[in-house]
Amino acid sequence: MASVEVGPMTEKKHNTPAKTRETSGFLMSIVRTLSASADYEQREKEKSRIEKAYRESDKKLVEHVTDNHKDLNKILQGFSGISKRINESREKIRKIKNDLNSCKALLHCKRDELRRLWIDGVEQKTIVVLLDQIEQIKEVPDQLDAFLAKKHYLHATELVVNVVAKLGGPLSGVEALRDLRAELTTRREQLHEILIDELNKQIYILSVTPLPQSFQRIGSGRKIEGVTKQLGDAKRNRGASGRESPVPFQNVEEIEIEQDVKEDLNSDPQENPTKFINIIVESLFVLKKIPEAVETIKLKIQPELAAIIARSSLQVVESVGQQGELSHQNQPRYLLELLQCVFHQFRCVANTHKIVLKNLRKIIVMRGELMYDMKDVWSKIQAVLELLFREYLDVQNTASSRQQAPTSFDAPSTDIGVYFAKKKPAKPKKVSMFRFDASIHALSTNSYVADNRQFELGHLFGAGSILGEMGLGKHQFVCKPAANNITAIFKPLQRFIKEIEVAMDLSPGASSLQAFVTDFVQNIFLGQVHYTVSTSINAATKGFDALRNVIDHKTQKELGVPRPLLQSTVTVDRNIQELRELMFDLPDYADQFLNMICNVLRDYRDTCHSAYRGIVQYDSDEKRVISAMWAKDEDISRFLRSLPSWRSLQPSEGQELNRNVCSEEEMRALNSKEAVILISNLSSADSLIPQQEIITDVTQMRTVANVHESLAWFAGRLKVFSRSLLSSASTSLVVSDQQGSDIPPVSAKTLESLNGLVKDFQDLAEICLLLLHLEVRVHCFYFLMPVAKQSNYAGAIDDLDPDSNVLKLNKDLSAMEEVLSQSLQPKKFKYIFESLGYLVASIIMNSIQFLKKINENGIKKMCRNIFAIQQNLTNITMTRESDLDHARQYYELLYLNPDDILTSISEKGPHFTELEYCQLMQLHQRSHPGVKVSQLEARLCRLKEVIEKGQNEAV
Repeated sequence: MASVEVGPMTEKKHNTPAKTRETSGFLMSIVRTLSASADYEQREKEKSRIEKAYRESDKKLVEHVTDNHKDLNKILQGFSGISKRINESREKIRKIKNDLNSCKALLHCKRDELRRLWIDGVEQKTIVVLLDQIEQIKEVPDQLDAFLAKKHYLHATELVVNVVAKLGGPLSGVEALRDLRAELTTRREQLHEILIDELNKQIYILSVTPLPQSFQRIGSGRKIEGVTKQLGDAKRNRGASGRESPVPFQNVEEIEIEQDVKEDLNSDPQENPTKFINIIVESLFVLKKIPEAVETIKLKIQPELAAIIARSSLQVVESVGQQGELSHQNQPRYLLELLQCVFHQFRCVANTHKIVLKNLRKIIVMRGELMYDMKDVWSKIQAVLELLFREYLDVQNTASSRQQAPTSFDAPSTDIGVYFAKKKPAKPKKVSMFRFDASIHALSTNSYVADNRQFELGHLFGAGSILGEMGLGKHQFVCKPAANNITAIFKPLQRFIKEIEVAMDLSPGASSLQAFVTDFVQNIFLGQVHYTVSTSINAATKGFDALRNVIDHKTQKELGVPRPLLQSTVTVDRNIQELRELMFDLPDYADQFLNMICNVLRDYRDTCHSAYRGIVQYDSDEKRVISAMWAKDEDISRFLRSLPSWRSLQPSEGQELNRNVCSEEEMRALNSKEAVILISNLSSADSLIPQQEIITDVTQMRTVANVHESLAWFAGRLKVFSRSLLSSASTSLVVSDQQGSDIPPVSAKTLESLNGLVKDFQDLAEICLLLLHLEVRVHCFYFLMPVAKQSNYAGAIDDLDPDSNVLKLNKDLSAMEEVLSQSLQPKKFKYIFESLGYLVASIIMNSIQFLKKINENGIKKMCRNIFAIQQNLTNITMTRESDLDHARQYYELLYLNPDDILTSISEKGPHFTELEYCQLMQLHQRSHPGVKVSQLEARLCRLKEVIEKGQNEAV
């Protein structure tokens, strides 16, 4: 019994069924325990224990009741109140039930009358509803105007559709609403047009972001009136936020179209252009005008794109200022700015069309009936641009002009009798004393009028003019239509074409616009460029004096060249530069232009070679002057090019070689070797140099000098151009992306051909310089060889003047000096006349073998010859020619006896070579017949011994 617990009896919570079963089981166990007890004492003990536990439980119960007395009172009071209200409610329900039974009994008595009253009430209620609807419908026009004014098109559309439906349904029999019904039906149709116009406005005007910075710079803040005013007003009306750039249009693919379109009446619908377009399309769907709207959009694509071009053109014209500047100047950069503006706007238009198409696909799935796609948009863009390019590139006139043939002998059915008919005496013509047709003012005025008339009438109102059809007239042209305009727009046009091909998922070059551009460049522009270049070069290179005309001082100063250049070379170079610029402007056709450059260079190279042959060739058997043959000879040319004087002319790493690379003795040895080669070839006892084997006309030498300077300058510029192409080609091999390279890599074969042509020009320039170098020396032989072979040096005492050939040589050298000093640079002029004194001295000293005899008067005459030449060469080279002093000293030895000469050699050493001393003694023997041959031989033997002894002592 001690295990009995009484605590759960004091808890406020109700016992659960499981706990109740546990308690019952506990009591039953107590009963079984008492029943099973064997004796009385045990039962008493068990009873005492149970009673004790009961008392303890009762005590705890009393304590719990005492502790919770207040809560227990509240519970009892609440229970009594609830019980009272329940009883009252039962009484009221009982009373209502009795009343309802009574009413039911009374209603059964008046059923028909109640039915009539109910029907009347329904009729009255319907009439009231209809009257309310009529009152509301009367206010619909004002509400519609308010919605349209704020551009809440979805509310306006739903309103007019619902009202028209009501007027055609429950209120169709109300005659008083007939006019209102007709008005609202008309307004519904007008709303359809308003929505389409608004959608077009969003696509073609309001979707355009601000113009590029370069275009804004040209505008200079000027106001654009006329056509562009609509654009400005539309942008100002975008909303209170003042946002001009529709940012959501930048990433069209990321825009998600709302499925449930809701229009907020408390905000400006144009603040979010994407949502506004969604609202417009939803409104068209509510009007059930989607097919008509799609068809209208398709029809208006090309006119609206043309209107964009018209507005942009007028904007460019207004921005650049006076219209007169555009009417007589060809400025393709304005066309470039126009295209940049148009391309920018076309991209915005295409982005907006994508948004419209997304909304259309969301609302309704068209079954291919009237739905359009982006390919239609890009196709229209290409068509409009092609029409624009046809105007500005002057395709029609350019293509027709290329097919025109000369009509000099095309006169039909000429009557030959007219030429033999008796002619009336011609009236005497009035002879004007003077005219102003050729004045600068008249020429400039006539040119301006002709260009202006051609610009206004020749191109602006032709058939198919996209700008003329819009009624905007000549102000739409921002520059003269010309095929050359393609150079300014080719690169941005190619980038835009690539965008089109990517957008239309086409392979490169498959777009119609690319086909037009390719056809124009290949079939029209390249031919025009070839014709222009050929005409210019032919005019400069053909003719008798084509290679004699040089540039004026102004052009020479502009080019920064120290000496005059041939006009033909400058013209060819200018054409080459233009073709090079075309390679930069049209990089896709760089190889074609480079081929054209190579063809031009080949023709000019042949022209220069022909001119060179015309100067140096004197016979039909292609016989050439001596200097030309030697300049072409490989051995002689290689030797002359190895001399320091030649190497000093060649730039090495941007600087000239130091002239001190050789000592004076080495320079003399090299000059001696050159003189020996020339003397061995040109000094012979048999014959003199024929006159036809030298260049006697100094003007031809001037031409050769001009050719050298021109071709050397031209070859240098071609080298720079060739290196730029090589660097571009090597860069393109490393960098696969050609965005950073202006010229795409050209073919290696063409580059090799260009380098070969550059070398040809360089070789011809060097040959011309070598020719001049040798020609001056051949002239010395031509004039000095007769001095010894034909003149008398044993004559009378009064024959002391210089030889006539010497005077001719001085005159010839002075003429060449005058011509070459004006045509050649100083260092090259110095190369021509440098070491000439040594050669002249060598010729004169070597010519002693050709003198038959000489006396004192002859010695004086020869010394005067040497002195005259020395003075002339000193005036030319501005240095004292000491080698001629050496030659004079050589001839002055003839004043001495041969024995005295030998004594002087033994005492002072030899000043000349053994051969020169031998020839001197031989001339002395010829001049003195009394001297025997044996004496001469003895002296020659002694001479040899003295010279060998001096050489041994020197060693």
